[in-house]
Amino acid sequence: MSAKVAIQKFSFPFSCTTRLPQQDEVTQKGCEQAKALTLHDLQENQIISEPNLVAVVGALVHDEGRAPESQKGPPVGGTAAAKVLDCVEASQTEVVCRRSMFEKLTVENEDQRPVAKRQLSSESAARTITVVKKSAVRKEAEEQRHLKLKPHLGQRVTLGPGAMGKRRCRKDLFTNSEAFHRIDSHAIRAGAELKEKGVYDVKTIAQSITQGTRNELERVRAIWVWLCHNIEYDVSGYLGHSEKVSSPEEVIATGRGVCCGYSNLCTEMCREVGIDCQEVPGHSKGIGYRQGQSLKNVKSDHLWNAVLLGGQWFLLDACWGAGRVDMEHESFVKRFDDFYFLTDPEEFIESHYPDEEKWQLLDTPITLEEFERRVFKTSTFFTMGLRLIQPHHCHIVTEDGEANISLGFSRPATFTYEITQHQDLLHRGASEQKDSINSSYGLLTISHRSMKLQLLPPVSGVYDIKVFARPETATTSLFWVCSFTVECPTPRAMEEIPENPFLSWGLQTAAASLGVSGSSQGSEAAEVEDGVFELSLKTSRPLMVLCELVHPRLEATVAKRCLATQIQPNALTCHVLCPLRGFYRLSVFVRDYEKTDLKFQNAANFLLHCKGKVVSMDELFPPNLGSVCGPGTRTTEAGLLKFSHTTALLSTQQGKSNITFHNQRDLELHTVLSREEKTAAAIPLSRHLFCTYTDTKVTVSVSLPDAGVYRLGLYARITPGGDFNPMCDFVLRNSCDQPCPPFPCVYSAWRKGCVLFEPRVGLLEPNSWVRFRVRVPGVQRVSVVGETRTDLKLNKSRVWEGEVFSGDGLQQLKLAAASGESTDMAVLMTFDIKEVEGEV
Repeated sequence: MSAKVAIQKFSFPFSCTTRLPQQDEVTQKGCEQAKALTLHDLQENQIISEPNLVAVVGALVHDEGRAPESQKGPPVGGTAAAKVLDCVEASQTEVVCRRSMFEKLTVENEDQRPVAKRQLSSESAARTITVVKKSAVRKEAEEQRHLKLKPHLGQRVTLGPGAMGKRRCRKDLFTNSEAFHRIDSHAIRAGAELKEKGVYDVKTIAQSITQGTRNELERVRAIWVWLCHNIEYDVSGYLGHSEKVSSPEEVIATGRGVCCGYSNLCTEMCREVGIDCQEVPGHSKGIGYRQGQSLKNVKSDHLWNAVLLGGQWFLLDACWGAGRVDMEHESFVKRFDDFYFLTDPEEFIESHYPDEEKWQLLDTPITLEEFERRVFKTSTFFTMGLRLIQPHHCHIVTEDGEANISLGFSRPATFTYEITQHQDLLHRGASEQKDSINSSYGLLTISHRSMKLQLLPPVSGVYDIKVFARPETATTSLFWVCSFTVECPTPRAMEEIPENPFLSWGLQTAAASLGVSGSSQGSEAAEVEDGVFELSLKTSRPLMVLCELVHPRLEATVAKRCLATQIQPNALTCHVLCPLRGFYRLSVFVRDYEKTDLKFQNAANFLLHCKGKVVSMDELFPPNLGSVCGPGTRTTEAGLLKFSHTTALLSTQQGKSNITFHNQRDLELHTVLSREEKTAAAIPLSRHLFCTYTDTKVTVSVSLPDAGVYRLGLYARITPGGDFNPMCDFVLRNSCDQPCPPFPCVYSAWRKGCVLFEPRVGLLEPNSWVRFRVRVPGVQRVSVVGETRTDLKLNKSRVWEGEVFSGDGLQQLKLAAASGESTDMAVLMTFDIKEVEGEV
């Protein structure tokens, strides 16, 4: 700028008697002023804007021009103004600009101020940067922007060597929306008050809602928030049911408008507070958009805004920030979306394509065709930090009836999806997922850092796919994050996949917080061999578990007999039987073991595929099987320890088995043997179970009548006089076809410490000698009573023994004992004698 122009535009009202400073003083003062401005703005996280630079330089040039020639001296090192410029330029490389210093110094038009206030003393004039008319500064600023500082529309501004090639992102301006809490609250409150008073003037509203703001960024924020909270989208006007409202005054008065209403009003309000704002026309993937449609030679249908902040253009869309349109009900749904405030160009281009390429604000602009092909991503996609792994275009053609979608995430998230027959409009249906969905046409699996969706359309056709997500810890509905179109020329012939209402396969993202830390099965489908599958889960704390098995053709009552679960302090095991071929869903629900008031929550879902041998219905687990099978957390708490069999499933090929454990608390125990009874048994199953108690050791012996699957239930009386509580169940699978004889019938006199060595069967042969060996502590006499009484003898090992003849035609032998001198004998147990063949 020439000295003449500077004198005309930036003159100080100096007194004629004021001493003119020497050149070195001028240079030093100018540098100090410029540096002071820079340091002051550094505290505000800004740099000196062009108008202030011009003001400082203009003042110095003015002084320099007024100094006598004798005082000017030779131009050593440049003029004073040049030195100040050098000083300012050096300072600017260290400061990031957010607003113009001009906005801090500009005051109301001097012509409107009292004369006394406009008159400055000579002393203050020598220290103060000139305050000029707003119109003059604006005109000068416009000239300078076009000359050097102002970027061409859509381009960056170069502020100095330190700022070369560096574009600021949204996060460089503010960390999160909480930074605007004061501004937002004031804009909303002031807007409500003005609306109540019936104030519809653009200037009045703009000045009122920006009152108290400290910079350009805060003023833009106040305007944008006011627009989002006070203007609703004019759905009726958009659909042609009524006349569209577009002028700023009408938009304010009616509180509604289409996209141009938002953008026009935003531009006007920014202009009123001195912010450079442009309207940007173009295409958007909003209401009325058809996914994959060609936009070539199609008139653009949307308007948004760009604002100039600190010499750089930023994008914003108040129309999209205010809410969304529900086309199903032809209504506007208010939902403030902060994502569309100063959105980064790399994310904004996913849904907004400007008519002019320069407004993409990208280093490498994309073509309209690329915009059409790109996957539609909602604001939630970006706010959750998701990334697209595959595919990179929205239209997918299946290969062998299959299509795959994969998303990555940095923070744990929950996902689901929706697959429907193709519809024209992208924005049909809800933008949030509340209910369970039919997932029979795909498999959604989640690993540590990615989500994979394998789609298997049932028939040929075109389908719309919507993916929904939410942060793992959130309790809200899942929100729409992206969309695809799948074209299936030929479907894959396959069995039906059961519905999964619990969103994904494998461990749920919240499994760790529920206490499940690992799994023996991944998220892929598990191939079941021979109809038998076992799932093991590691737990970080004791849990209770419930399991559910679902097959498209399996009844719920039968499905319950396909599951047996074992609960241990650090592990959960689920045994699964598959009686039908095809796909099964195995769902696992858990809660903390001690917290009985908590509800069971879904921790995992597994897809099982049985395509070979299946388990017959006769081989299913016995009915009435408890939810706690095998020794584990419950038995340990009760003091039942050191089990000889640590698993819930026992198999025998001889029809006999013994289970031993220690009863540390000397609890009163009870055992039950049961199976699915098709016909009444001649001998009750209780006769095939025999318990022996010695010190702390307990032995439960079983002798099974025939092949099949049995339930052995173990119960304990925890408190004296209380009920027997279930401890655990065992599943006994007998493959022996030969029946095993029953045990003797035991009576209450058979107590702790009693041991039967011989005979171990309760059905004796007739007309035969039977050897008896038994230990009965604390008795004086032990006898076997039949037709006659046979006393047993006590040997050195404290075992009563002797031989007894079973007789002919005798039905029963009794083992009895007498204590002390009493002649009364208590029956310990009875033995049946087989009938002689040929007898009736």
